[in-house]
Amino acid sequence: MSLAFDVLLALSLIWSGVRCLSVERLDRAIVLFIAFGLLMALAWARLAAPDIGLAEAAIGAGLTGALLLDAWGALKRRRP
Repeated sequence: MSLAFDVLLALSLIWSGVRCLSVERLDRAIVLFIAFGLLMALAWARLAAPDIGLAEAAIGAGLTGALLLDAWGALKRRRP
């Protein structure tokens, strides 16, 4: 079970990373980036590094994701 979960997590990380870089819509790329950060936090927790996992979840997915969503909203309001 553990090996299957780790393989699924690794494949999900690869898929979300590639998809985040290749998607054309900015809002979807931001959501995929946030999902990638949460998956990465889970991967750090699985590697017995919960401190790095918490930092990744808080900074990588949470704070950076919120800033990107705010910037996207500002860009959307400024476009004619």
